[in-house]
Amino acid sequence: MGTEKRSRWRGASALTLLCAMAILTAPGLATGAAYAAPTPEPGTKSLEDVRKNIEDLYRQAGSATDAYNLADGEAKAQSERIVEIARQIVAGEEKITSLKGRAGAAARAQYRSGGLPPGAQLALSGSPTQYLDGADRLRQGEEATTDLLSDLNRTQDDLARYAKDASDQWRKLEANRLKQETSKKQIEEKIKAAEELESKLEAEEKARLIQLEQQAQYKAQTAWLSSGALKGAGASATDAGKRAVQYATAQIGKPYVWGAEGPNAFDCSGLTSQAWLSGGRRIPRTSQEQLRLLPKVAVKDMRPGDLIIYFDDATHVGMYIGDGAMIHAPRPGRNVTIAGAGSMPIKAVVRPD
Repeated sequence: MGTEKRSRWRGASALTLLCAMAILTAPGLATGAAYAAPTPEPGTKSLEDVRKNIEDLYRQAGSATDAYNLADGEAKAQSERIVEIARQIVAGEEKITSLKGRAGAAARAQYRSGGLPPGAQLALSGSPTQYLDGADRLRQGEEATTDLLSDLNRTQDDLARYAKDASDQWRKLEANRLKQETSKKQIEEKIKAAEELESKLEAEEKARLIQLEQQAQYKAQTAWLSSGALKGAGASATDAGKRAVQYATAQIGKPYVWGAEGPNAFDCSGLTSQAWLSGGRRIPRTSQEQLRLLPKVAVKDMRPGDLIIYFDDATHVGMYIGDGAMIHAPRPGRNVTIAGAGSMPIKAVVRPD
């Protein structure tokens, strides 16, 4: 890495760490200051209960978003396959037309020879030399005819298989379209329910709600760090990992939008997949597929660029950036930000490179 590149990387790392420290030691959090929710009236939910309800709704929306993104990716792959099959069918039909043309030419040649089969014409030859030469040509002609008919039959079989494959792909495409519609409906319902809960809060309560979110994250992060989870950690990022972290860092402040992959908005796995694409590696689109298909590493062996999969259902993902911090797109209504890597329950850590 050149001096200029190292300088840029150190600058980006310094900015990242400053942001991380600001998040992880925010005033009122690092000091343990409490932001008490207002005392609820009898029969009403506390602000903490509201926070948990909103969080649960957004997690359900996140699960539906993963299902939507997976169906969307499969639908795109099926569409591309259908286009490829269409090309194969066109090429096959052109080949059949050509083969039939050659077969027709052979039939017309036989007609011009008086209709006698080539073998009969050969037997009537009066010259031994002509007979031997003709026998060789006859054998070649018979082989060519056999090859032509075999090629014709094989091409027709290919077309039948292509047609079946195309029909199967269309059925899968329609099934995925229905999955997307179902997931989209679930996402919109959960987000709407969460937004309605939040909209009923007064401005002061909304501010306290954010403080409660930060307190819960800080408490989880502190407990995680105190457990010694990062003891011995400190591995350096690879060049590809540095590029991925730089990309993710540059997106800080952009809004979360479900299904978005940039450049103006992201969902959680949209951010991580695009960051690693910038790093030179194409990885699965969803957090669940990232967990399923990428190699797992121990938490203590994490290095910047690794992906942290959260919750038992693997419905959230962030990118580790070092020093106990990660970048993620949290949820609707929030922007891409830096948070504690242990601020949510960790399911696994996976490594794209």
